[in-house]
Amino acid sequence: MMKSKTKPVSRKEAQKWKYATPGEKLFDVANIVFLVLFALICFIPFVNILATSFATPGEITTRTFILFPKTFTLDAYRYILSTPTIFRSIGVSLFVTGVGTFISMVATAFMAYALSRRYLPGRRIFNFMIVFTMLFSGGMIPSFLVVNNLGLIDSLWALILPVAISAYNMIIMRNFFQGIPDSLEESAKMDGCTDFGVFFRIILPLSLPSIATISLFYAVTYWNTYQSAILYINDPDKWPIQVLLRQIVLVSSGMNADATVVDVVPPAQSVKMAVIVIATLPMLIAYPFVQKYFVKGAMVGSVKG
Repeated sequence: MMKSKTKPVSRKEAQKWKYATPGEKLFDVANIVFLVLFALICFIPFVNILATSFATPGEITTRTFILFPKTFTLDAYRYILSTPTIFRSIGVSLFVTGVGTFISMVATAFMAYALSRRYLPGRRIFNFMIVFTMLFSGGMIPSFLVVNNLGLIDSLWALILPVAISAYNMIIMRNFFQGIPDSLEESAKMDGCTDFGVFFRIILPLSLPSIATISLFYAVTYWNTYQSAILYINDPDKWPIQVLLRQIVLVSSGMNADATVVDVVPPAQSVKMAVIVIATLPMLIAYPFVQKYFVKGAMVGSVKG
């Protein structure tokens, strides 16, 4: 007989519940009910989106809320994937996401490590300048002029370099580095280790939770790149997936858009839902691999310093 994998309740937990006051028991029950309801509020809309993307046109017009379609159809996905440039746009987004995340993590990690060292001359001034950018920015037009003067218009680097470092992410990583004991660095330098050696051999291996968390933040940002692509990319062959999906939604809704999609379209509602699924699926696939680091990396970097 197969043994149950359910984790048994410990004696300590059982005794705690046994001797808990009625008020404590009521609070625990209410807390569990609240968390279950909150989870359903977050989960049910996504189920509705997924189900609607597989529903038939007749079912979409007769049912306002779908959790399980009566008849499955892949017409919306066939339409989206039949777009001639869909796979090229996916390749563009993968390139921007992969290369952009790598560049951002290298730049952020180096800057965060330098600013986490208390003996760095001018450290307070640099920190103030970084925090200042979180409150005030030049705006869209100055940013466009800078990108244009650098010759990055219609270049994929325009989607990477202007946003290579996020002040928010850098501060989280800096605070995480500050939580690493200085004695480790001092011991390594006594053994003849250089600053680069300390960074690569000690700091980075101890910072996997922070690195995984910030990498996910950057990857989501690059994958969802939309406004920058609208401003800086004029060539349809260099559109990332988010811009192309917008064009698909416009065509399915009967609005004017670039003629890069097929003419026969399924209902606009199912196309919109399928677009949402395709746009979020890569991040949903990536998240489980970094989930064990996510909470620790975000919390440690946010509460210290």
